[in-house]
Amino acid sequence: MCGGEGTRFGDDVEKPLFEVGGVPMVDRVCDALAASRVDDVYAAVSPNAPRTREHIADRTSLTTVETPGEGYVADLGSAIEATGGEPVLTVAADLPLLAAGPVDRTLDTAVSADETVRSLSVVVPVALKEQLGVSVDTEIEGVAPTGLNVVGPETESETHVSFDARLAVNANRPADTAVAAALVGEVTADGP
Repeated sequence: MCGGEGTRFGDDVEKPLFEVGGVPMVDRVCDALAASRVDDVYAAVSPNAPRTREHIADRTSLTTVETPGEGYVADLGSAIEATGGEPVLTVAADLPLLAAGPVDRTLDTAVSADETVRSLSVVVPVALKEQLGVSVDTEIEGVAPTGLNVVGPETESETHVSFDARLAVNANRPADTAVAAALVGEVTADGP
């Protein structure tokens, strides 16, 4: 999902193109997905992010999907429909520390031994976000969504709590990107 305007950043930079450690966040996410065992990568762009669409146009490892730009939920539904339906792994472009390891572990958690795919929302403890010094936009019973999810055929979604700092840093504000830039060299190596 890379159709955000980035209005909180104040610059004339679309959110997916905001750089962390000199690299646009969308490139960091695309690279993590390419290194994972995800089969096909689709970039859901919107009219709100025309420069992002241009930026990723040369990436042969992904297919661009146009969404209406009517908000995250509407655009997500449009993107899922355009990609052929469930199951899909969804990830927001504002996870600049994402790596293949957390993506693959999410897939392992969502796919059962008989290859049934469960819907899964990956969350992190709010305390972890606070410890890292990043913003918390949504909190539900002490956890916060990460922007990494699996949408399966069932409507009921399971919650998976991760303690991986790479999933706790959603760059929603300039202060979040500063934390991500400080951590980029420390936590992007794929550990356990």
